[in-house]
Amino acid sequence: MAGNYNIPEVMVYFNNHIYRGNRTSKLDTSELNAFSSPNFRPLGRLGIHINVDWRCVLRTPPREPLLVHTKLGRNVAILWIFPSIPIEIVRVFLKPPMEGVILQTYGAGNIPAIRNDLLEEFRKATENGVLIVNITQCLRGTVSLEYETGLVTIEAGIIQGSDMTPEAALTKLCYVLGKDEWNIETKRNMMKCNLRGELSELTKSEKIYPWPMISDNCRCTVNYA
Repeated sequence: MAGNYNIPEVMVYFNNHIYRGNRTSKLDTSELNAFSSPNFRPLGRLGIHINVDWRCVLRTPPREPLLVHTKLGRNVAILWIFPSIPIEIVRVFLKPPMEGVILQTYGAGNIPAIRNDLLEEFRKATENGVLIVNITQCLRGTVSLEYETGLVTIEAGIIQGSDMTPEAALTKLCYVLGKDEWNIETKRNMMKCNLRGELSELTKSEKIYPWPMISDNCRCTVNYA
């Protein structure tokens, strides 16, 4: 693949499928179908023939020297919400030196409606400059604002993480926090932006993958009827 196909992405090849790396999660410890890309179709399939779905391959600017970002934020963690999570643990969890948190919530991005104590701690943390990114605990799907319990997270300053995998969200958070030249508002905005095809925007009937580097006629639209 690397020698014959111009696919300028980090990819995972497993069980005859080529996946975008930042869309991939491991589902099984031993089976051949151990990896999956739950929110983005495979970039290609390999059999007797190699079939690449060029509509979904990330287009990049003209070739430039490889730039490796070696400075990453390290004061990050993942917090899994559950009904009886003690507020004392959350309070300590969000204290310095914590700089960024991936918050895994129920379904479409919801937290317990009666847990005002949680919301208050999240609000205090975001006001103190902690980046908190909301993603779903589900394997497939995205966080949304369809429910009141999801809307309250916005009011607390929590960033919506769309349909990023936990792995991609945490890695992106480390990258963004390592950019000392960005202020806190820029970092918040960058977490919501699609930088390298790691998240998608949603409508009711389709998933659209718009990258800033791609012209409108190159956007990949996949209908899920």
